[in-house]
Amino acid sequence: MKALRFYAPEDVRVEEVPEPECGPDEVKLKVRNCSTCGTDVKILHNGHQNLTPPRITGHEIAGEVVEVGADVASTYGASWSVGDRAQVIAAVPCGECYECRKGWMAVCQNQTSVGYQYDGGFAEYMIVPRQVLAVDGLNRIPDGVGFAEASAAEPLACAINAQELLGIEEGDTVVVFGAGPIGCMHIRLARGVHGAGPVYLVDVNADRLAMSADAVHPDEVIDGSQVDVVERVLELTGGRGADVVITATAANVTQEQAIAMAARNGRISFFGGLPKTNPTITCDSNVVHYRQLHIHGANGSAPEHNKRALDYIASGQVPVADLITEHVPLERVLDAFAIVEKGAAIKVTVEP
Repeated sequence: MKALRFYAPEDVRVEEVPEPECGPDEVKLKVRNCSTCGTDVKILHNGHQNLTPPRITGHEIAGEVVEVGADVASTYGASWSVGDRAQVIAAVPCGECYECRKGWMAVCQNQTSVGYQYDGGFAEYMIVPRQVLAVDGLNRIPDGVGFAEASAAEPLACAINAQELLGIEEGDTVVVFGAGPIGCMHIRLARGVHGAGPVYLVDVNADRLAMSADAVHPDEVIDGSQVDVVERVLELTGGRGADVVITATAANVTQEQAIAMAARNGRISFFGGLPKTNPTITCDSNVVHYRQLHIHGANGSAPEHNKRALDYIASGQVPVADLITEHVPLERVLDAFAIVEKGAAIKVTVEP
């Protein structure tokens, strides 16, 4: 079969590899869609400490069951059949550590990941490992939801995890930094599920701002390369600031701006991680103290968030189909990475 394999930073190859065999406690999928994100581009350039080459990457996966191991039903209590449509979690909790027992599976201390420790979805076929099945991480795609939409459930699950911590209330003013696909999902989730009030979208790329604004219609777009973002948000809120700020971008300055623009009792999500070579910001802790701010990290998602993401997509509360603006074949997967890197599309999906 064809697959994209990572060998080393800047050395990834679309090549013929043996089709994987399904073990008795595994499920085999024909991959229909594996969508791309900025993390795939980071792996291309820098690799990852949890990724042992050669490895098939790709972690936003939806496909069709083509084989079910003989022990799957008895071991996991899951009745899968050939032809079933399924979405795969990316972050795989162990289910047994202190955090998992507390229900905090998104911060499992023993987490492994599809496309890192296990071969991922940039391939014609993949094996869903027992570690995924053990935590109920293979999800049925609801009727009416396409494979491409289902592959977007994984990033939406990450947004759900973040917003669950923020406690967005009806009418809250929300600022989202980052006009990429995850920023678009944050806007739709805040509105469609939590009933947010005015939502403002911030980026420094005018073309990407315009493209995303056409899709999700924020109440205002703010080009951070042209205006003082904090000043503009304060103007828009009558000097009060934003109730909720989400930094869905890997830029240090946005986290500093988030603290500066947050209203009293404001909630902030540091959703996008910073580069390991530059992971610190300047924080006026008196602002946090006197405004009684709540600053949250947000790390991936739990299996349950993936199920909820599929439900939100199926119900129409958080549409994602129109956010997938590029469909490319597996042979052109490196072109997909280039599109993501340039910000020339909202969401790019690969179709083996």
